[in-house]
Amino acid sequence: MTRRAPAHPDPTRSDIGLTFFSTWHVGTPERQRAAVAAIAHAWESRPWPHEGLLGYHVYAGADGATLMHHSQWRDEESYQDFFAHGRDARNDEIDAAVPGIERLGLTKSELYRSVTPGSGGPAPEAFVTVHVDFDGPDAGRQRKWVDTVLDALATGPVPGLVSAHFHLSTDGTQVVNYAEWETAEAHQRALEAPGAGIGTLSEEWRRVREFPGIVEGRAVRRWRREFGVVPG
Repeated sequence: MTRRAPAHPDPTRSDIGLTFFSTWHVGTPERQRAAVAAIAHAWESRPWPHEGLLGYHVYAGADGATLMHHSQWRDEESYQDFFAHGRDARNDEIDAAVPGIERLGLTKSELYRSVTPGSGGPAPEAFVTVHVDFDGPDAGRQRKWVDTVLDALATGPVPGLVSAHFHLSTDGTQVVNYAEWETAEAHQRALEAPGAGIGTLSEEWRRVREFPGIVEGRAVRRWRREFGVVPG
């Protein structure tokens, strides 16, 4: 049985082995809304596809042109089984309703560390992903970059930040920070701070900004959660 999830996902669940982030380009706000409706129908009209899928959530980009899919899996074997026995039927229905969707890529990742400075406060209204790409695979460098960011975050509060969950791509080339913010306005104010982005002009944040081996053009996208489904 498939049921609608009442809230955004918990990235820290102990039974999550892998978290997938997938981005689609749909082009316009109208197509964005139509795609969300088609995705919801394709999932809610079918039984839950696999016991190894723990949750599936869809977010609409603030740009009016993109969607993000955030799915939580027990392990890689569960995903591969779903991929072979159920994914295509859902995508075929969605593509029939909204032709021309461009699938930009899928990042398979494992949660490494989290920080929750705003826990206990207002529920988040805005969600932000930051994709940081490195110039080659290196699991140690992935962890070192996250540790450097968390050292910087520990030097002072970031107003409006509820939580940040740092995921390491399984191929060793990327970190995805899935962050929850009180509001979109709070995130925008943080971007406009004197540190040329999130953070301050401190030595700790300088180390983040000058961390070696990062490919220029990290992708920062802001989302609102549209819906999610979980096993019934």
